[in-house]
Amino acid sequence: MTSTSPTALPPAVMRLRELALSAACAAAVRAAASLGVADALGDEPADAGTLAKAVRADADALERLLRALAAYGVFSELPDGRFEHTDASRLLREDAPRGLRYSALWATEPWTWALWPHLADAVRTGREEFTALYGTEFFDWLHTAEARESAEVFDKAMTQSSVLSAKAIAEVLDLDGVGAMVDIAGGQGMVLATLLEKYPTLRGTLFDLPKVVADADPRLREGGALAGRAQLVGGDCRQSVPEGADLYLLKNILEWDDESTVRTLRNVAKSAPAGARVVVVENLVDGSPETRFTTAMDLMLLLNVGGKKHTKAGLSALVEQAGLQLEEVRAVNSYLHMFVSTVPA
Repeated sequence: MTSTSPTALPPAVMRLRELALSAACAAAVRAAASLGVADALGDEPADAGTLAKAVRADADALERLLRALAAYGVFSELPDGRFEHTDASRLLREDAPRGLRYSALWATEPWTWALWPHLADAVRTGREEFTALYGTEFFDWLHTAEARESAEVFDKAMTQSSVLSAKAIAEVLDLDGVGAMVDIAGGQGMVLATLLEKYPTLRGTLFDLPKVVADADPRLREGGALAGRAQLVGGDCRQSVPEGADLYLLKNILEWDDESTVRTLRNVAKSAPAGARVVVVENLVDGSPETRFTTAMDLMLLLNVGGKKHTKAGLSALVEQAGLQLEEVRAVNSYLHMFVSTVPA
């Protein structure tokens, strides 16, 4: 019969201590991504000294970093002291097909560390804390010279995110019979380009802020393989959206306050013809296998823009409040859900 040692810590104590220091894990992931450790480690195991020379780091300090990451399954330490890749560490490689290097960097940018200590204040007031710290709203700051490096990381992170979701959306979104669509706040247009490649008769409009569409996916720009069926339009969806399309796609953008979300959806309902489909794709904080990811993003949105991730019931209510007729809600993958509605006559 196995007995528990009287000196053993209860699991809850060990877990809460780990959580209280979990910023160290995020910092370690950022350090590995910044140094390029995953790129330096090839298919064969390597010791910390060899890797340190490749990334120009202190060997002892790098070994400590790798050991800390290995405790979370990011890299693995062998009995002889060498380190090898795991599925998670390979995602930090620059050439990883489903890489998350820039997503990891974006989630740990310097401004995030400045914001997290103010979470209690945001919870007390229900308002964002970014403006008080930086003197301007988040997205305005992101376009300043001060934020140039963060903005570059943001663009690359959004592209990585779109690569992960574009194929999944293309698999579940049936566009047979759709002549024209608008990808609202579609970033550089990865999702739109994927859909245009799958449906050769489809025409698409990428609609986002002028500075964003100016750097659209090369396939969509003049001279690109899809340019003949693509239109790039600059604007703010909270003010207006292009008219007359058969389908409007809004992916991971309805993350502001409820009033801004409803206003954007009403702009779509006003600009779209009767019977047009409106497809909203979002992370939900309920009913998802990735609840830790989505709830963490929800708190960050509270801090930096005063926004939120939605529940299924909450977003459904906002869609209907905007005057759209909700038809179905379905999972796209483990972290995305698709809300399909139509514009009533």
